[in-house]
Amino acid sequence: QVQLVESGGGLVQAGGSLRLSCTASGRTFGGYDMGWFRQAPGEERVFVARISRSASTTYYADSVKGRFTISRDNAKNTVTLQMNSLKPEDTAVYYCAADASFCSGFACYQRSEEYHTWGQGTQVTVSS
Repeated sequence: QVQLVESGGGLVQAGGSLRLSCTASGRTFGGYDMGWFRQAPGEERVFVARISRSASTTYYADSVKGRFTISRDNAKNTVTLQMNSLKPEDTAVYYCAADASFCSGFACYQRSEEYHTWGQGTQVTVSS
C-alpha cells in the first residue's frame, strides 16, 4: 500500500505561484494514476487535476485549467502541482491521492471515491 505526503503549501499573494509536491512510499507508484483535490473551509473536497500512470495524459478542473500544471516523476515517486496566477478562491487544503483502478472518463476522474489512498493535505492560502 502506498503512502503519500504533500509539501509546498504556504501563503502567497494573488497572482503569485506555488509548487506542491507529493511523495509516495513504496515501489508501486508507477501503478497508480494520481490526482490532486482541494477542500476550502465549509466546502466539499473537489477535483483539481489528474495524471495517468505514464504521464501521457492529464485532466484539469475548468477552474484551474491554464493556470495549474500536474506532472510526475515515477523514478522519484513524486507528483507535482505547479500553481500559477493564484487567486484568493484557490485558498484550500490541497490533497494528493492515488487511484489503482482503471477509471475511465472525466466524470470518474473527479470522484473522490475512486481514489483509495490520500495524503494528509497541505494548506494553500492566497491573499488578495
